[in-house]
Amino acid sequence: MRIGRLRIGSLRLQLLAWVVLPLAGLAAINLWTSQRNALATADLVTDRMLVGSARAIAEQVAMADDVLDATVPPAAIEMFDTGDRDSVYYHVETAGGRLLTGYPDLPVAPEHGSIEASYRDHPLRLATLSHAVIGAGTDSPIKVTVGVTLAGHDAMVRRLWLSAFAQQLALVAIAGVFVLLGLRRGLAPLIRLRDAVRSRSRSDLDPVEVSGAQSEIRPLIDALNAYMERVRAQMAAQRRFIANAAHQLRTPLALLSTQASYALRETAADRRQEALVALQASSGKLARLAEQLLTLSRAEPGSRRPRADRIDLTEAARHVLEAQAPAAIDRAIDLGIEENGPVTVVGDGTMLREMIVNLVDNALRYSKPGGSVTVRLAASDGEAELTVSDAGPGIAPEEREHVFERFYRIAGATEEGSGLGLAIVREVVENAGGSVTLGDAAAGGLKVEVRLPLAAAKDSAA
Repeated sequence: MRIGRLRIGSLRLQLLAWVVLPLAGLAAINLWTSQRNALATADLVTDRMLVGSARAIAEQVAMADDVLDATVPPAAIEMFDTGDRDSVYYHVETAGGRLLTGYPDLPVAPEHGSIEASYRDHPLRLATLSHAVIGAGTDSPIKVTVGVTLAGHDAMVRRLWLSAFAQQLALVAIAGVFVLLGLRRGLAPLIRLRDAVRSRSRSDLDPVEVSGAQSEIRPLIDALNAYMERVRAQMAAQRRFIANAAHQLRTPLALLSTQASYALRETAADRRQEALVALQASSGKLARLAEQLLTLSRAEPGSRRPRADRIDLTEAARHVLEAQAPAAIDRAIDLGIEENGPVTVVGDGTMLREMIVNLVDNALRYSKPGGSVTVRLAASDGEAELTVSDAGPGIAPEEREHVFERFYRIAGATEEGSGLGLAIVREVVENAGGSVTLGDAAAGGLKVEVRLPLAAAKDSAA
């Protein structure tokens, strides 16, 4: 099983697994190597004993009364008595192949080295030693072969391997204990961070400070503090928005109540009709204000799921101008559009259309009767350019940055408004990755220029 697929909810257990499991894998490889080393050690010890036994037997072979005599000393057999009840077999023959003593059918090993063979249904390890006997003539040198069963050999392999296994197991266990102790101390700042966050009230968004935090945890604390700072700023902005919205709604609601009361008191039909018309106009302005507040709320980052609609700004502008045409006709304002074909961008279609609505509505609201409002659309250098020009009083350069603030109204302005139009425009444009600037129109009024990435350029960048 790969560690990457191991689903563990505890960071401590994950880190322990990343340390102990590879260590256990290395220990397993080491155990395999230890088993091979144990086998090689047992082979070497057994071979040394076989050669020693064969030499002890060979040294007892001598000429007695002109007869070659082979006597097997007890020590040559007893050296294999390790308590594992091994059986020892031997074979002594002359250079001509005549058997002097031992088991005649015992396999013979090469003179240099050892072999394993089966004898009488028992696996044996055998070694052969060549030894010169003084006075033996053509019978010299003799060959002594000694074989032993493998019970002691296998027991030695097991003992050596089990010893290595116990050492490796103890090493992994001790490493795991030390890792747990290290993780307990190393993760202590994270535990303190968790406790510090849990102990706070819902309204406490002051920066968190954890003493003794390591350099790896410090970025997390900094990121958490930065996030709380953003939340604090957003909450402050929401409080200001709610307070300003309540203030803006209080006046038209009071006016509606006053006009309704006036209409109820009037007995003359013409004055009642006049009051009802004023009441209808005030309710329309209040509806427009509520609509702008809702639009501004939707335009804020994070309030809506991001959308990637392909929107033709030219077509959207035509629909907006058709909807605003009656208001322009009532005020004798020349409302027109200049375009050379589709200008396609990617973004939230609803919000982009609302942006155009606010630009045209502002231009019509501040243009004098008999003036003109022109919407121009073009595409150049990978950007869509939307320009709305009017013949109104314009905005002084020192006021142009402030008019993008919510509910900001220029001192001495005669036209009624909520101060939300350009704030909505900036929110929508920035969310779409564009920019908005204010300038002077050719007719002396205000020119608002919006630049957005074209759909083709945005798609290729993605």
